[in-house]
Amino acid sequence: MHFKRKRNKNSHKKTQMTKADIINKIATSTGIPKKDVAVVVESLMETIKNSLLEKKENVYLRGFGSFVIKHRAAKTARNILKKTTMIIEAHDLPSFKPAKCFVDKMKG
Repeated sequence: MHFKRKRNKNSHKKTQMTKADIINKIATSTGIPKKDVAVVVESLMETIKNSLLEKKENVYLRGFGSFVIKHRAAKTARNILKKTTMIIEAHDLPSFKPAKCFVDKMKG
């Protein structure tokens, strides 16, 4: 006899933490009011964005990782449905590179 195991519909979905969850967790662990924590978290995110976008600076957070700007060179691409070629201009993209100690903790 063969029995099929019922699966939970959400068992394959990964859990995620939102900005609100981060604010709640920090407020709970530090005792600082949520509205004050929210201001700090928003300020941190704006500072990182402004450093990458406006100043073209990388942001290094020791023990966590680096927010870096990756440059993509111009290239030609093909649209196989329309059988045309197009040029994709050079552009910059934000990227995150985790710190080695952070990666090591994730591995084991």
